[in-house]
Amino acid sequence: MPMILAPKDSYRIGLIADTHGYLPSDALEVFRAVDLILHAGDIGSAEILRSLEQAAPVVAVRGNMDGGPWAKSLPDKQSVQAGNLVIHLVHDLLHFRQEPGQDACMAVVNGHTHRPLIERKNGVLFVNPGSAGAPRHGECACVALLAVTGTSATADLICLRE
Repeated sequence: MPMILAPKDSYRIGLIADTHGYLPSDALEVFRAVDLILHAGDIGSAEILRSLEQAAPVVAVRGNMDGGPWAKSLPDKQSVQAGNLVIHLVHDLLHFRQEPGQDACMAVVNGHTHRPLIERKNGVLFVNPGSAGAPRHGECACVALLAVTGTSATADLICLRE
């Protein structure tokens, strides 16, 4: 059963992944005016989630590096309903399967690769916000913003200064 956001005409959703225990202050600034923050795993500590909650409510999934008592309550996957459409959240995209009869999927948010990516496949928007806390492959620390209006969704990647 997905988490259901209060009905409204449009939503701004912050996307973050792979903080690995480090949250750049720039990320909080980017997320100040969002309705919700989705963390796609490899969080690193409960403190990261508490810090993000200062900007907006947070929905998070457990990544392969999230261990210990604080992470046991995190699900492996989560869904959020924004209006009539659903956003799926998973750490590793290889673990995502669209089930027959599942709610209409508009976007899938994932992490794990540390590589920022936005692409549309078969009408579904796939967004990996990259890594906010441990970028690799010469990438900058990055987050993303997802804009949902009616039945459409777009995303923008935002490189952080830190």
